[in-house]
Amino acid sequence: MNTNQTLTDCLRRCQELGAAPTPYIFCASVATQTALLFEQSSGSARHSGSGEHAVTGDAGEQRTDEPYQLAKEFRISTSKFGIGQIAGSNKTPLGLHRIAEKIGDGCEAGTVFKHRKVIGHLRDGLPLESITTRILWLDGLEEGLNRGGNVDTHSRYIYIHGFGDQATLGNPTSLGCIHLADADLIPLYDLLASGTLVWIAES
Repeated sequence: MNTNQTLTDCLRRCQELGAAPTPYIFCASVATQTALLFEQSSGSARHSGSGEHAVTGDAGEQRTDEPYQLAKEFRISTSKFGIGQIAGSNKTPLGLHRIAEKIGDGCEAGTVFKHRKVIGHLRDGLPLESITTRILWLDGLEEGLNRGGNVDTHSRYIYIHGFGDQATLGNPTSLGCIHLADADLIPLYDLLASGTLVWIAES
């Protein structure tokens, strides 16, 4: 994943959609099966909205203020069926999203959810493919791409969530969602507020 290009693409899309950047932005790459967490830089210049970073400074001394800095990189897993927006495809959708709902506050790692309700724990013999630990439920922000009709990410129940077989991270194994290791998911869940932007890119 090209870190600078990923951030630039995301911020440009925010500007096009009129979506205000949030304190953190989570960017996932299907091609590399990695995700980057960007944190808004303290004291940075306001983003120009053009996809380029603002340039400021005294006469004769210009500098580029980065609006965000890279906070962390994660291994993830996206869909084993590839990318796609259509309901029922079990594919991972692209584009700009936000975290609409957070589910699982205080639950033990390995807690299993069905229809977003706790039904047990992996140690009870529930399938490793279960949705576990925490759920960050995504909502698409791009009408006709990941919002509305049969491409609506929220209606497709696309999450960032935990799962049982964490040894598969780094390989596309999900049914459309984004898998994260418990050790990454729990602190990320605690850090990110509802409304945080999530950018899912092919490359």
